[in-house]
Amino acid sequence: MVKSKSINVLIACEESQIECKAFRDAGFNAFSCDVQHPHKRANISWHIIGDVTPLLQGQTTFRTMDNKTHRLEKWHLIIAHPPCTYLCKVGSVWLHKDGEVDQDRLAKMMQAREFFMICYDAMADYVVVENPLPMARANLPKPSCFVQPFWFGHPYSKKTLYWLRNLPPLMPEKEIANFKEYVRSSRGKYRSRSFLGIANAMVKQWGNFILDELNK
Repeated sequence: MVKSKSINVLIACEESQIECKAFRDAGFNAFSCDVQHPHKRANISWHIIGDVTPLLQGQTTFRTMDNKTHRLEKWHLIIAHPPCTYLCKVGSVWLHKDGEVDQDRLAKMMQAREFFMICYDAMADYVVVENPLPMARANLPKPSCFVQPFWFGHPYSKKTLYWLRNLPPLMPEKEIANFKEYVRSSRGKYRSRSFLGIANAMVKQWGNFILDELNK
């Protein structure tokens, strides 16, 4: 019988470790990877610092920040959070300058799209890519579903899209009737951090789905 401890999970581009810790707490063999050092309360034995691209493309031998080398058979689940600055619809206003296309901005958008597609094509049986609504010019694949924080016990709206492979859409678990828009915080990157309620739903719904599939 397959158990959660034998399921390898990669949370790509996650500095906060919120999702990684949720999977770890449920017994999954989860790791986070980002180009930045993790949050001060994060566990460095679960965090890989550096370019996540080789891991997305199938590399399963890596070193965590505690200098321990890990050799896994495969990634079962990859949840990726590629940067959205140059892809999101709200940023499309910056794509033009003085009535002309800003070529530098366009080049960064194309570079961001290339990395998004690396995430989308990640080498795992189950894949999730998260981003806000993209600009049409980015020409991304059609998303599979979206979620709202107020579906999972947080009193905020912040529509987030998911591109899924071999996984069902996340279903609401604890809807909040009174909510407000989740605006940018004075703490900078705080707005892009994962919501714990959504992270727990990922573990409960997707984690159990994978276990059920592998145990059939």
